[in-house]
Amino acid sequence: MSRIAGIALGALAAVAAVAAYESFFIVDEREQAIVLQFGEPRRVVQEPGLRWKIPFIQNVTVFDRRILLFDSPVEEIISSDRKRLIVDAFARYRIVDPLLFYQTIRFELALRTRLGSIINDSLRQVLGGVPLQSVISDQRAALMARVANGVRNEALLFGLHIEDVRIRRADLPSENSEAIYRRMQTERQQEAAQIRAEGEEEARRVRAASDRDKTVILAEAERDADVLRGQGEAEKNRIFANAFGRDPDFFAFYRSMQAYEKALSADDTTMVLSPNSQFFQFFDTDAATVTE
Repeated sequence: MSRIAGIALGALAAVAAVAAYESFFIVDEREQAIVLQFGEPRRVVQEPGLRWKIPFIQNVTVFDRRILLFDSPVEEIISSDRKRLIVDAFARYRIVDPLLFYQTIRFELALRTRLGSIINDSLRQVLGGVPLQSVISDQRAALMARVANGVRNEALLFGLHIEDVRIRRADLPSENSEAIYRRMQTERQQEAAQIRAEGEEEARRVRAASDRDKTVILAEAERDADVLRGQGEAEKNRIFANAFGRDPDFFAFYRSMQAYEKALSADDTTMVLSPNSQFFQFFDTDAATVTE
């Protein structure tokens, strides 16, 4: 009997230990929990710490309270100017009402369906109402703010708070991209040709102005040179005239010496002149003596 009683006491102790273990649960600071009783919510626990529940009757479902990432499926959107656009978007969200989230969505598969549909509808409504240029320009931030506001209002019905909605990638379909790239290349080539033509025109204008300035400068320099040469010739003639006036004989002698130097400088010079020629007047000894 004592042995049976010991086994019974041990079994009771084990059951009591299991019941005690099942009576408590820990909520992490990164989590929030709902206590369920036979599948029905009984209370929400959003503060971290050690909590209790009725063992074997109640169970706990835990939800993350951090900011989570949701990847929206890639969608094709048609803009207001009838351009097709492939959009890859994502959202960041938090579960702010775990009870409402449990009652409306509960599972991740349902979350992807519900939230993905909301994001897709908001993207189509906002991006489909503007031209393609607005989506790929600096207006994208304002457009995505409108998308986030629309998604945020819808997501509150599921206990979610949308922190942000962003476009990860927005591309044209491959066939449209090739056509646009070719058009962009043609436009850039036309722009480059226009810039080159304008540059050539400016270069011709600069060269023409430079040639004109060069002609004017050379003409002015030639004019000044002619004036200076004329002034020099005049001064030379004045000096010669003054020298001739002071001593005509010496001037005649000096000019004759210059003529002799130029005429007789070459080794093969041959001159046939009369001895009485005026050219040889200073070769005469008497004339030279008279001159002296």
